[in-house]
Amino acid sequence: MGVCEDLLGQLELDAAAADGSGRSARHLRAAAFWIILNHMVQYLHARLDASFAALSDVTRRGVLEHLGRADASITDLADKFRMTLTGMKKHVSVLEQAGLVVTEKVGRVRTCKLGARRLEEETAWIERYRMQWDERFDELDRVVAERVADELKRKKKNDAYQKRK
Repeated sequence: MGVCEDLLGQLELDAAAADGSGRSARHLRAAAFWIILNHMVQYLHARLDASFAALSDVTRRGVLEHLGRADASITDLADKFRMTLTGMKKHVSVLEQAGLVVTEKVGRVRTCKLGARRLEEETAWIERYRMQWDERFDELDRVVAERVADELKRKKKNDAYQKRK
């Protein structure tokens, strides 16, 4: 049984104890559902925002590409991208908060590696909008093709009319 079911069950028991009719239990169950759903939507948006913010910077994308080939220390990354250690720490921190990078400190060296997140939610979000744009462009192609066909018919008709004169 999941956390949501536990919470809903407890709310239902509390409501039934407060009111023997059971009506308030249904009301609280519906309210709890919407509260949980709202929290889940906000959490998803927060993750998407953090991911897209992390990916919006060319240096951070470069760091991810580099870490895709091999783990690296923050010092190595700072040298590779010709920036200060403090600047690279800030970039790595943004990537880490988004769950895209994991760091581990051993002694005085902080090593970075790709995080476990595979950007599935972000990919799904992008795919939904890609499909919408594909549909819009397909419709635009259809409208343009109709207009071109109509214009060709009109031109042929006009040319035929001009020849008869």
